[in-house]
Amino acid sequence: MDRTDLRPPARAVSGQRANRPISRRHRWAAGVLAAAVLGSAVLAGCSSGKSASSSASSAAGEAQKLASAAASAASALASAAGGIAGGVGGVIASAEAEASSAISAASSAVAGIKGGLDAKGDVSAGAVTTGSDGKPEVRLTVTNHGQQSYRYVIQVNFTDAGGKLLDATAVTVDDVAPGRSAEVVANANRSLGGTVKVEVANAVRY
Repeated sequence: MDRTDLRPPARAVSGQRANRPISRRHRWAAGVLAAAVLGSAVLAGCSSGKSASSSASSAAGEAQKLASAAASAASALASAAGGIAGGVGGVIASAEAEASSAISAASSAVAGIKGGLDAKGDVSAGAVTTGSDGKPEVRLTVTNHGQQSYRYVIQVNFTDAGGKLLDATAVTVDDVAPGRSAEVVANANRSLGGTVKVEVANAVRY
């Protein structure tokens, strides 16, 4: 009998494991496990990629909705601005038509006096004030420099600070004795904004 067969079996030292070579079966199992882990990671990546794509599509849809809403709001604002501009233009046109009509009426009142004499030198205007109705008004003083009593018809123009004609009116003063004075208030036909001035455009006595 060979002496080597009588050796007692080797015992593992406490706290250590015997180093044994890894068999092919163990290597194959480790490869399968690694493949499984890698496959799971790939699937997870694909799933994550799908979710990101879906989120991006949803965000793009929301952005398109917001852009559409903004465009609608801008269109509504432009339409409203156009309506406002149109309304303002209509108001201005109406005011200008009223002024033109008033000026024509005042001028006709003076021109309608037959045989009248120029009397602008007999009329002086005071400061422009605002009446209780909110319309500009001016007090006129008429002094008869003639040798007999006269009646007067006076055209007063209301202008802005730059001289633009805004309104006009005609007033009548009855029977001013020679060398005497009389006063009359001329009122604008409507309220006028800003600085308002007046001028005696024409006056006749008869």
